[in-house]
Amino acid sequence: MSVRVAIIGPGNIGTDLLIKIKRLAGSELETVALVGIDPASDGLARAQRLGINAIATGVQGLIDHPRFAEIDIVFDATSAKAHEHNERLLRPFGKRLIDLTPAAIGPYVVPPVNLHEHLDAPNVNMVTCGGQATIPIVAAISSITTVYWAEIVASISSRSAGPGTRANIDEFTETTSEAIVRVGGAQRGKAIIILNPAEPPMIMRDTVLALIGEDRRTEVVASIETMAARVAEYVPGYRLKQQVQFSKIDEPMATLTDHEGPLWKVSVFLEVEGAAHYLPSYAGNLDIMTSAALAVARAIAAREEGVPA
Repeated sequence: MSVRVAIIGPGNIGTDLLIKIKRLAGSELETVALVGIDPASDGLARAQRLGINAIATGVQGLIDHPRFAEIDIVFDATSAKAHEHNERLLRPFGKRLIDLTPAAIGPYVVPPVNLHEHLDAPNVNMVTCGGQATIPIVAAISSITTVYWAEIVASISSRSAGPGTRANIDEFTETTSEAIVRVGGAQRGKAIIILNPAEPPMIMRDTVLALIGEDRRTEVVASIETMAARVAEYVPGYRLKQQVQFSKIDEPMATLTDHEGPLWKVSVFLEVEGAAHYLPSYAGNLDIMTSAALAVARAIAAREEGVPA
């Protein structure tokens, strides 16, 4: 029996998630409803064509829907502030929430790092697109040696940055920076996002810069390559753009770390191409979010059915 889900937010992310569930998890998950606030929404119209309940009266409309009691998981693909409101309304009903906004009410989840640690949590947070792309790499490095500082730069096409992304720039940097530490294992972290207006639109690019205190490049490279392959299992367009680079830093980096002695800078360059289920292939930033959220929902569904995830 399929685990039943609802999606709040009929924009690009919500609609892509709707299509992904239908194509990739049809026997595991059943989408009962897509929820929005605009009756003229293209996403709601698409849901109707697919035979899925389209609710244009927001979360309260979902709560009032005859099939609400059947729903186990609710995805929220709106915005950080909207999720805070939605979470308050849904909390009394005990629904499992998967938050695709930077609201970070619940614990951070990055599938190849900590997928199974928070499957019982009532609300899990998918960090950000930059976090999903780069935190696995930080975690791969920190599994080998101490990461004193990690900085990530996520460069995405302006065309793939909708109003939710643009409204949440501050939340993006704060949430991603915190998750670099809490999930990635770095002692300190920083995140930057760049919206690139280039035409034709650029595929998502991510840079990870990490400071470590040991020259263990063979082990670090092997760990990074293994982690990249794990991410590519559910995001096929995820790849290392070039070889991992190392450079020794002899001068003190007191503004970043109080580590005494030489440091090595590890530079990792990534590319994320979308699967183009609904969104264009250049929108890898959105694709990695929906793919990660789907991975969490499938793990929850497998657990409820007693199947090893």
